[in-house]
Amino acid sequence: MLLQAEHVSFSVGGRPLVDGVTVHLVPGRMLAILGPNGAGKSTLLALLSGERRPTGGAVRLDGRDLRDVPPRLLARRRALVGQHPSAGFAFSVEEAVQLAVEAAPCGAAERRRLIAESLHAADAAALRHRLLPHLSGGEGQRVAFARALAQLAAGSLHRDGPDGVATLLLDEPTASLDPAHQHHLLRAARDWMERTGGACAVVLHDMTLAARYCDDALLLAGGREAWSGPMAALPVPVLERVFATRFVRMPAPDGRGAVFATTGQPPAV
Repeated sequence: MLLQAEHVSFSVGGRPLVDGVTVHLVPGRMLAILGPNGAGKSTLLALLSGERRPTGGAVRLDGRDLRDVPPRLLARRRALVGQHPSAGFAFSVEEAVQLAVEAAPCGAAERRRLIAESLHAADAAALRHRLLPHLSGGEGQRVAFARALAQLAAGSLHRDGPDGVATLLLDEPTASLDPAHQHHLLRAARDWMERTGGACAVVLHDMTLAARYCDDALLLAGGREAWSGPMAALPVPVLERVFATRFVRMPAPDGRGAVFATTGQPPAV
């Protein structure tokens, strides 16, 4: 078992942002969480991470209610990269990533290795001496991704926590990135999964990226599940109904995934 949400709901002022959604994250598989603005995608990710507590249903880690998992143990098993990583204090990039490995049960040399490997995986090694407030949005996103990788790498060294694989949660991680870095980050997330056997859930708006890198999809509309299943089987008519625009799906030129284009026109009746 791994991280899962069972019929979770979350309401604010009586308004449901997530309504009865079930998600089971699977080791070695990347889940795309899709949907229009305001569909509940980020809220669902916050529930899965423990950042928010559901007002209905439950989120469980290895069958244990997330509310009963001590924060230090939860930090070893899951990492969340939010939409807008905070610059925080004027730390250097290296210092910021170092904070993610401070509690690792290893020596200074091993911590330096974890930092270097995480920065390299995120293509952020060249930024290591830059100050966080001086980074562009895309650079800050890459550093936040590096911190998440370092956090989970450090967590894997502990032997007193719960056994099991880790989960990487990414909330629109490609929104501020140029096309090359969009692909680099998602490839790095898949590389992390294949190396560790972990699971990943990623909120995306780009259907083409989702089709290329994700195994499964959960499509939300109005806080509820509109469709779920293998990404390759996502029906275009369902997409058109949820997004209220016409979609065209074509095979990717290299045979990996599909290319989705929108016309801006209403769906055909």
